[in-house]
Amino acid sequence: MLNKLLKLSTLIGLLLMSNSFAGDVTIEMLNKLGKESMVYSEKVVRVEVGDTVFWKATTKGHNVEFIKGGVPTGVEKFKTKFNQDAQYKFNVPGIYAYWCTPHKSMGMIGFVVVGNDKSNIEEIKKIKFVGKSKKIAAELINSL
Repeated sequence: MLNKLLKLSTLIGLLLMSNSFAGDVTIEMLNKLGKESMVYSEKVVRVEVGDTVFWKATTKGHNVEFIKGGVPTGVEKFKTKFNQDAQYKFNVPGIYAYWCTPHKSMGMIGFVVVGNDKSNIEEIKKIKFVGKSKKIAAELINSL
Protein backbone atom coordinates (compact mmCIF):
# COMPACT_ATOMS: atom_id res chain seq x y z
CA MET A 1 0.00 0.00 0.00
CA LEU A 2 2.79 2.41 0.90
CA ASN A 3 4.58 1.59 -2.35
CA LYS A 4 1.45 2.42 -4.39
CA LEU A 5 0.97 5.66 -2.47
CA LEU A 6 4.60 6.65 -3.11
CA LYS A 7 4.23 5.94 -6.84
CA LEU A 8 1.00 7.93 -6.99
CA SER A 9 2.50 10.94 -5.19
CA THR A 10 5.53 10.84 -7.51
CA LEU A 11 3.25 10.76 -10.56
CA ILE A 12 1.19 13.68 -9.24
CA GLY A 13 4.38 15.63 -8.54
CA LEU A 14 5.67 15.05 -12.06
CA LEU A 15 2.35 16.13 -13.55
CA LEU A 16 2.32 19.30 -11.49
CA MET A 17 5.91 20.08 -12.48
CA SER A 18 5.21 19.56 -16.17
CA ASN A 19 2.25 21.94 -16.02
CA SER A 20 4.27 24.61 -14.26
CA PHE A 21 6.77 24.54 -17.11
CA ALA A 22 4.21 24.41 -19.92
CA GLY A 23 5.44 27.05 -22.33
CA ASP A 24 2.79 27.60 -24.95
CA VAL A 25 0.22 30.20 -23.91
CA THR A 26 -3.19 31.22 -25.25
CA ILE A 27 -4.34 34.84 -24.93
CA GLU A 28 -7.86 35.86 -25.82
CA MET A 29 -8.64 39.13 -27.62
CA LEU A 30 -11.73 40.49 -25.87
CA ASN A 31 -14.17 43.38 -25.93
CA LYS A 32 -14.78 42.98 -22.20
CA LEU A 33 -13.13 41.26 -19.25
CA GLY A 34 -14.54 42.09 -15.84
CA LYS A 35 -14.70 45.89 -15.62
CA GLU A 36 -12.19 46.41 -18.43
CA SER A 37 -13.02 46.83 -22.08
CA MET A 38 -10.85 46.21 -25.16
CA VAL A 39 -8.32 43.93 -23.49
CA TYR A 40 -6.17 40.89 -23.93
CA SER A 41 -7.00 38.19 -21.37
CA GLU A 42 -3.37 38.26 -20.16
CA LYS A 43 -1.40 41.50 -20.06
CA VAL A 44 1.99 39.94 -19.34
CA VAL A 45 3.07 36.39 -20.15
CA ARG A 46 6.41 34.74 -19.63
CA VAL A 47 7.62 32.03 -21.97
CA GLU A 48 10.86 30.30 -22.88
CA VAL A 49 12.74 30.51 -26.18
CA GLY A 50 10.98 28.23 -28.67
CA ASP A 51 7.54 28.58 -27.05
CA THR A 52 4.51 29.77 -28.99
CA VAL A 53 1.86 32.29 -27.98
CA PHE A 54 -1.58 31.86 -29.50
CA TRP A 55 -3.93 34.84 -29.69
CA LYS A 56 -7.55 33.76 -29.96
CA ALA A 57 -9.98 36.10 -31.72
CA THR A 58 -12.69 35.52 -29.13
CA THR A 59 -14.51 38.72 -30.05
CA LYS A 60 -14.33 40.57 -33.36
CA GLY A 61 -12.40 43.73 -34.20
CA HIS A 62 -8.99 42.91 -32.76
CA ASN A 63 -5.49 42.04 -33.92
CA VAL A 64 -1.92 41.83 -32.63
CA GLU A 65 0.87 44.16 -33.73
CA PHE A 66 4.40 44.21 -32.33
CA ILE A 67 5.18 47.83 -31.45
CA LYS A 68 8.03 49.42 -33.41
CA GLY A 69 11.03 49.63 -31.09
CA GLY A 70 9.30 47.30 -28.65
CA VAL A 71 10.96 44.01 -29.57
CA PRO A 72 14.48 42.62 -29.26
CA THR A 73 17.01 43.55 -31.95
CA GLY A 74 16.63 41.46 -35.09
CA VAL A 75 12.96 40.61 -34.63
CA GLU A 76 10.92 41.39 -37.72
CA LYS A 77 7.59 43.21 -37.91
CA PHE A 78 4.58 41.14 -36.85
CA LYS A 79 1.04 42.35 -37.50
CA THR A 80 -1.96 40.06 -37.76
CA LYS A 81 -5.22 40.46 -39.61
CA PHE A 82 -8.36 41.49 -37.77
CA ASN A 83 -10.81 38.88 -36.46
CA GLN A 84 -8.37 36.00 -36.91
CA ASP A 85 -6.57 33.72 -34.51
CA ALA A 86 -2.82 34.20 -34.65
CA GLN A 87 0.34 32.64 -33.30
CA TYR A 88 3.99 33.50 -32.97
CA LYS A 89 6.92 31.30 -32.01
CA PHE A 90 9.38 33.25 -29.87
CA ASN A 91 12.95 32.39 -30.86
CA VAL A 92 14.75 35.52 -29.61
CA PRO A 93 14.92 36.25 -25.86
CA GLY A 94 13.76 39.64 -24.56
CA ILE A 95 10.63 41.70 -24.01
CA TYR A 96 8.03 42.02 -26.77
CA ALA A 97 5.51 44.85 -26.54
CA TYR A 98 2.36 44.59 -28.62
CA TRP A 99 -1.05 46.19 -29.02
CA CYS A 100 -4.33 45.91 -30.85
CA THR A 101 -3.93 48.45 -33.65
CA PRO A 102 -7.40 50.09 -33.42
CA HIS A 103 -7.64 49.88 -29.62
CA LYS A 104 -4.15 50.84 -28.46
CA SER A 105 -5.36 54.20 -27.12
CA MET A 106 -7.99 52.32 -25.10
CA GLY A 107 -5.28 50.36 -23.32
CA MET A 108 -5.32 47.12 -25.30
CA ILE A 109 -1.63 46.30 -24.90
CA GLY A 110 0.42 43.36 -23.73
CA PHE A 111 3.94 42.12 -23.11
CA VAL A 112 5.65 38.79 -23.66
CA VAL A 113 8.87 38.19 -21.73
CA VAL A 114 10.96 35.49 -23.37
CA GLY A 115 13.60 33.60 -21.41
CA ASN A 116 13.25 36.01 -18.48
CA ASP A 117 15.51 38.32 -20.55
CA LYS A 118 14.83 41.99 -19.84
CA SER A 119 17.88 43.38 -21.63
CA ASN A 120 15.72 45.61 -23.89
CA ILE A 121 13.74 47.20 -21.03
CA GLU A 122 15.18 50.67 -21.73
CA GLU A 123 13.91 50.53 -25.32
CA ILE A 124 10.50 49.41 -24.05
CA LYS A 125 10.39 52.43 -21.72
CA LYS A 126 10.92 54.75 -24.72
CA ILE A 127 7.80 53.60 -26.59
CA LYS A 128 5.27 56.40 -27.15
CA PHE A 129 2.14 54.81 -25.75
CA VAL A 130 -1.07 56.74 -26.35
CA GLY A 131 -4.24 57.39 -24.38
CA LYS A 132 -5.09 54.91 -21.66
CA SER A 133 -2.11 52.76 -22.73
CA LYS A 134 0.33 55.25 -21.15
CA LYS A 135 -0.80 54.47 -17.61
CA ILE A 136 -1.27 50.75 -18.20
CA ALA A 137 2.15 50.42 -19.87
CA ALA A 138 3.89 52.19 -16.99
CA GLU A 139 2.29 49.82 -14.48
CA LEU A 140 3.08 46.74 -16.54
CA ILE A 141 6.68 47.78 -17.19
CA ASN A 142 7.18 48.29 -13.45
CA SER A 143 5.85 44.75 -12.86
CA LEU A 144 8.36 43.17 -15.24
